[in-house]
Amino acid sequence: MNGDDPKRPHQGPPRPGVDPTRVIRRNEPGPPLAWSEAPPIVNNPRNPPPPRNPGGPPRNQPPPHRNQLPPTRDPGGPPRGAGAPPRNPVPPQRDRYGEPAAMSHAPTQQPVPFREKPPTPPPPALPTKRGGSGDRPPRGPKPKRKRHWFRWILALLVILLLLPIAAAVYVEQNLNRTDALAGYSGRIGDTPGTNWLLVGSDSRTGLTPEQEQALATGGDVGSARTDTILLVHMPKSGRPTLVSLPRDSYVSIPGHGKDKLNASFAFGGAQLLVQTVEGATGVHIDHYAEVGFGGFASIVDAVGGIDMCLDQPMQDPLAGVDLPAGCQKLNGSQALGFVRSRATALSDLNRMLNQRKFLNALLKKAASPTTLINPFRAWPLLQGTTKALQVDKGTHVWDLALLGKALAGDPIATTVPVGGFEDVDGSGNVLLWDKTRASQFFEALASDKPIPADLVTTTGN
Repeated sequence: MNGDDPKRPHQGPPRPGVDPTRVIRRNEPGPPLAWSEAPPIVNNPRNPPPPRNPGGPPRNQPPPHRNQLPPTRDPGGPPRGAGAPPRNPVPPQRDRYGEPAAMSHAPTQQPVPFREKPPTPPPPALPTKRGGSGDRPPRGPKPKRKRHWFRWILALLVILLLLPIAAAVYVEQNLNRTDALAGYSGRIGDTPGTNWLLVGSDSRTGLTPEQEQALATGGDVGSARTDTILLVHMPKSGRPTLVSLPRDSYVSIPGHGKDKLNASFAFGGAQLLVQTVEGATGVHIDHYAEVGFGGFASIVDAVGGIDMCLDQPMQDPLAGVDLPAGCQKLNGSQALGFVRSRATALSDLNRMLNQRKFLNALLKKAASPTTLINPFRAWPLLQGTTKALQVDKGTHVWDLALLGKALAGDPIATTVPVGGFEDVDGSGNVLLWDKTRASQFFEALASDKPIPADLVTTTGN
């Protein structure tokens, strides 16, 4: 047996075609090896692989696929014994650093069956245009956008809260104040409720000659006069009362004897007028407000005009007014002539009625939402009111707000009970009060009681 030959220790049976007695010397090429026993090919430039055996595959052909490798043993050779050393062991290859080089596969690796790759799924169909036909996948639900309506509502509430505060601060700081309620000896004590004295002055202060001509003021007439005198009583409970005091009322003026009521304003201004009214009515005046020609017209224009209905046409060149009968909108100049004109059958009595009607319409228009939410009306109204209005030193913006609320509601509009007319030397034609009925009338106001129905005059008759 070849296994007993000392020159060929640990060798299996000889391969066919090989002389078993031949001694293989060092560096002598041996018989061609099987693929499983071939040394691995390592692409190392400094350690090139040994040349192929003459019987190997050509150099220019790629190595066969691993599934096409020949079997690891010779088909016809007998099996190798257990523990027998391999035939012609190949020294391990090393890289440039002396480490064992990686092998492409183990010598005893079995061929792996070829597995085909799974078929590639077709690409998804391209989306078609909106409304067209195709294999477009259905759209999923759109993500809901976050709604910020709560923030907008909160911002609007803040604005609505801050605007009245800013307007109140502006009016409070820009109001024109006068010392109209100066104390005097023998003044009537405080009476229940709140009493206002509203005065419409014919003052031309601040008007240019062109404005005086447009408003038909008649030019400078010396001392300021008043055509409108209103007494407003605001009770603790119940409806307020708006009383017209005729300017030609024949009353006692402290320091000047008896004369027309509006003469007191020409003699001593607001202080003497307040003192005269308190002495004639017995009612304590708590607040005073005055508006001039120019300011009155600017307020009317700021709210966009006032709608008024006239029963009869009104033509008065002295007041600069020419209005037809019927309902119409009056601008600032027309409204000023409307409240000043006495070209009617009852003269002053009809004028007082027109003044009360117009004041009620003006306050309602100024307090309407169409005016307050419109900045192009609210801001001019605010500016015109602060420039035109003159109040006493103790009046504040909240007092004016309460007055506007009372007058814009449903006040009792009346006039002082009239006794007749009389021509007086030095004063001309004057209006006389009915002493008895006027005394009862003002006594009810001073005690904060309702005025008797028979003393209320709602028309100019």
